[in-house]
Amino acid sequence: MDFGAVLQCVAPAARVVELARQAELYGFSHVWTFDSHVLWEEPYVIHSAILGATRKVVVGPMVTNPATREWSVTASTYATLNEMYGPRTICGIGRGDSAVRTLAGKPTTLATLRESVHVIRELANGRPVEHRGQTLRFPWAPRTHDGNRTEVWVAAYGPKALQLTGEVADGFILQLADPDIAAWTIKAVREAAERAGRDPAEVKICVAAPAYVAPDAELEHMRDQCRWFGGMVGNHVADLVSRYGTSGDVPAALTDYIADRQGYDYNEHGRAGNTHASFVPDSIVDRFCLLGPAQRHVERLRDLQALGVDQFALYLQHDAKEQTMRAYADAVMPALAEPVLAVSALPATGATGAADAPAPAALPLSP
Repeated sequence: MDFGAVLQCVAPAARVVELARQAELYGFSHVWTFDSHVLWEEPYVIHSAILGATRKVVVGPMVTNPATREWSVTASTYATLNEMYGPRTICGIGRGDSAVRTLAGKPTTLATLRESVHVIRELANGRPVEHRGQTLRFPWAPRTHDGNRTEVWVAAYGPKALQLTGEVADGFILQLADPDIAAWTIKAVREAAERAGRDPAEVKICVAAPAYVAPDAELEHMRDQCRWFGGMVGNHVADLVSRYGTSGDVPAALTDYIADRQGYDYNEHGRAGNTHASFVPDSIVDRFCLLGPAQRHVERLRDLQALGVDQFALYLQHDAKEQTMRAYADAVMPALAEPVLAVSALPATGATGAADAPAPAALPLSP
């Protein structure tokens, strides 16, 4: 399993770059950031600084959207970063939430999202694409024939968005860590991929959620630090309920908890102590997030790994960012890693220390 760190682009940007650098040192494979240019600093500028300060981590937004950024500009950004730093970018994308709503907009349609995935991926990887009634291509970007230098992963919750993900995305991002909901969404994505004639295993699976490593004695504090996440997810769930109702198309385990939701203030989006997340019960925080001693994280991640999750991305919007990354490096990642032996098993030996194997035939003496 790979591990990613999800950061907010909170000023000063130098701190974000330093956290990304630490994430690489601790063994994280990906660094993701929010993309909400009104609430926080411009992510792609910070991505360039992160790539310049690191050697291996893959960097991208979790998630951008097709509404606030023109698709060819987004693709040009990735192609430029790849030219500068090598193929180390990834595009997480969804219909839009905070970046759109802070501008009094609405999430895009799924048809728009589908088209944007195709245009961004083709252009970012140096291939021609039909866009706005003409064929476009970046003449300066190297064309990728096998695979993609920049993959496009789609964030989704609802049935139709999950279907789209299985049909066109390189990866699926689920922003919560409940194994039951993960099982339902992953099954929907894989079935859609198979119906579309794709190998379901080609669609990578990323679960993203807040993680906080500390003793159980600090559980209430951990919950208060991560309750904002249930409020953020609730924005998407509210859209699902308005579209599908509560009749069974979406599991009640995902929708029931927003019954007392009274609205949302994006000025507090993604912030520990968010007062507009008070409707989120402790049980949801415990299900959606990973809280407590390292061993509890290991157990939940093994459950997710068994479902086919390829990456767990830690939202680090709390007061123990470095502490949690260090705990993952020391105790969680090694427990999830495939063991590698330094020395393979040796033949059994007898009392004299000689191997219990026939002695080689004596060689004739030279005359």
